[in-house]
Amino acid sequence: MDSDFTIKSAEYITSAVKRDQYPRDELPEVAFAGRSNVGKSSLINCLVRRKKLVRTSRTPGRTQTINFFKINEWFYFVDLPGYGFAKVPESVKAKWGPMVETYLGGRKFLRGVVQIMDVRRPPTPDDLQLWNWLRVNRLPSIAVLTKADKLSRGKQAASLKQAAQSLEAPVGEVILFSAETGQGRRQLLDRLAAWLDMSEVHSSE
Repeated sequence: MDSDFTIKSAEYITSAVKRDQYPRDELPEVAFAGRSNVGKSSLINCLVRRKKLVRTSRTPGRTQTINFFKINEWFYFVDLPGYGFAKVPESVKAKWGPMVETYLGGRKFLRGVVQIMDVRRPPTPDDLQLWNWLRVNRLPSIAVLTKADKLSRGKQAASLKQAAQSLEAPVGEVILFSAETGQGRRQLLDRLAAWLDMSEVHSSE
């Protein structure tokens, strides 16, 4: 896949809470993770240029399943439940960790994880826990700071530097993103293209 690929189609396929509910067509997958209400749904909608492919909500914790969206008929975007504060019963929240860890730790078609954080706040302990888990488990990951339009360019730069230091990542590898203006969209798609280009190499694992 070249770096200027475009998303031509996107459709919701299924929701899952356990492994036997995942799609079985063995296509490559890119997962999106982030705290509740961080703008994950808006980011995915921006990438596919669809306003309502993924339902957005002002209520944290609305996404309680792993949702699969087929893109261009040959790969998936996977929307993971938000972590952190969520206005749901503790019994429901307790199931999310094992559900997500089962997916991330055992899905051989997963090419990488886009971890989404709010540019207006430093990475939280929950953010750092997931980021470090991904690194320990050698899962390719991209850090994206959403809602960049809420800050001036100067404050964006300062937040970017702070986040990179907390994540122990090069500044140039952290992406500033705005679903409102499209800032960072092309940059993120280019990074995802590199992952998906590897799909044929690893499809027989």
